[in-house]
Amino acid sequence: MTSSRAVLRSRIWWEIAIVLALGLGQVAIYAIVKLAYLLTDATPLAQQTATLNPSRSDREVFDLIYQLLDLGFAIVPTLLVCFLLWQRRRPHLERLGLDGTRIGRDTGRGVLLVLVIGIPGIALYVTGRALGIFVAVNPGGLPDHWWTIPVLLLSAARAAVQEEFIVLGYLFVRLRQLGWGTWPIIIATSILRASYHLYQGPGAFVGNLAMGLVFGWLFARSGRLLPFLVAHFLIDATAFVGYSWAAHTWPALFGLPG
Repeated sequence: MTSSRAVLRSRIWWEIAIVLALGLGQVAIYAIVKLAYLLTDATPLAQQTATLNPSRSDREVFDLIYQLLDLGFAIVPTLLVCFLLWQRRRPHLERLGLDGTRIGRDTGRGVLLVLVIGIPGIALYVTGRALGIFVAVNPGGLPDHWWTIPVLLLSAARAAVQEEFIVLGYLFVRLRQLGWGTWPIIIATSILRASYHLYQGPGAFVGNLAMGLVFGWLFARSGRLLPFLVAHFLIDATAFVGYSWAAHTWPALFGLPG
């Protein structure tokens, strides 16, 4: 029996490693390297820029194709965790906190989370820019095409699905199976969430760590994933689509370095 448990634990750890290597763990490693590059560059951190949704081709049709391919392949790790945690009985994704009930209430809670997380997040970004610990973040980055806004909204949906399914849903399930307590799970997943935002500067680590702690604590209490999917999508969609307006209205706060 002890040997079987050891084998199961080993398989779970390998499974977690593979899931993370295919997605957010890989991004986290690149973000750490990117931060090292930013900090050792001759240009001060406050004068550097991180573009979240860059153009991928100077030819419009190929830019659109590359954007859609990138979004599609980014969802694959999420599909993998759904496959791994799928249950034959309904609700199939109950362990991920998705049971198809209370959709209206969960959506409303997600909107409230936007106020709790989004507004302080903007204040933190503005403060971080003033202190020089945030790079200038350009959430848009795409030229003005007919498909720009739909692609930015899809990008926001991709970020919400990829991060919350894996960081909240999947990792909470698997780490609990390994015998982890609630707060060790919350702290570990929050550090992961913060680490793959390091390419935005040290301040982004602090902000996303705080977001992870709040999301993790609330998810541990409710076990329902939909509010966090809604909140994450709305926060990112507002940032991606509304950035151009904000930069034009408050160039000193949201404008990019010249």
